[in-house]
Amino acid sequence: MTSALYANWMTRWETALTTRDTNRIVRPVEWGLDWLGDWIGSRNLALDGMTEIEALLAINRDIVANADAFYAYRTPTDFRLEERHPELFPTNVRPETLAHDARVKQMVADGTAEKAQFLRFTSPIRTPYPENDQVNARWYPAPEHKEPGRPRQAILVLPQWNADAFSHNVLCTLFNRFGVSALRLSKPFHDIRRPAELERSDYAVSSNVGRTIASCRQAVLDIRSCLDWLESQGYEHFGILGTSLGSCYGFIASAFDARLRVNAFNHVSTWFGDVCWTGQSTRHIRAAYEQAGIDQDTLRELFVGVSPASYIDRFACKAPETAAWPRKRSLLIHARYDLTFLREYSLQVVQGFAERDLDFEEHCLPCGHYTTGETPFKYIDGYWLGSFVYRAFKALRS
Repeated sequence: MTSALYANWMTRWETALTTRDTNRIVRPVEWGLDWLGDWIGSRNLALDGMTEIEALLAINRDIVANADAFYAYRTPTDFRLEERHPELFPTNVRPETLAHDARVKQMVADGTAEKAQFLRFTSPIRTPYPENDQVNARWYPAPEHKEPGRPRQAILVLPQWNADAFSHNVLCTLFNRFGVSALRLSKPFHDIRRPAELERSDYAVSSNVGRTIASCRQAVLDIRSCLDWLESQGYEHFGILGTSLGSCYGFIASAFDARLRVNAFNHVSTWFGDVCWTGQSTRHIRAAYEQAGIDQDTLRELFVGVSPASYIDRFACKAPETAAWPRKRSLLIHARYDLTFLREYSLQVVQGFAERDLDFEEHCLPCGHYTTGETPFKYIDGYWLGSFVYRAFKALRS
């Protein structure tokens, strides 16, 4: 009885949090083949005579079959550190958020705000939006250690979909206390990379199929480019922490990059299309696909090329210990009452890791997706993330 009451209360709370924003827009479905033009051209795919859906299904099959090429890149040549005042870049119009944004701007105007360092470079992927193609990652360098021979360690941090520019910054300062430097990456179409025409980071996940696929590809290549810069700065051990959409991007990047040995996946799921179809926070996207006559099974196949489930075997291949790299260690966090990443899909990830005998820890939060950011759950989540990152990097050093 008590358990049912708690579940009902949590469902109501989670629903309230996922429905409070009034600026979610149902946009018509667009196939977005132009966003994948470079891939289509390089592969010489025979798409003539196909409908748009048939073409996209064929493209996704080709991406999975040739994923090493799809997620290949050239290291950028214009890495630079830039100093500026941090901005919030809010994604909702709630009064408390607008008040926070006003306070941040006032501190800059008063001269009381401190500047921060940001890594900037041109993304290996080009889009029609120049602002999106300038990668942005806030840099949190850890103090140099006096311990002789201690390897330099760094972690990439990717917040959730529609995160503002301050999200997860506290985690970066926590990791600095462990002696681990942190790069907090702005995902494609987020905060400073968001086109001026948008209030939210809608172009990262949307009813434009090709653009959503291209955004994931860009995120993965941006992550790998950040690792290149960190290596050039003398860092030797690398990790990644991704939340929600950031977890999806981080998993795929780790599946293709052996350097990522510490992996914290904060909310996990299997198929990109299933999340879009069943998740409360993507109900406006599902509405668009339903209007176009697309069902869940088709949507799953339309995004198979950017789904973590497509690359779990590849992740496992990158996981075993080698002479060059210690064994990958992973943290999988999911939530019992998650209405965005349904628990059944999260448990499929856990099962997949167990079946492949991967080195991982699993934790289940007694809340939902959005309530993870509320008291007391955010402290539980933060403890699990911080504890894992501390222990995993310590193990790498030894």
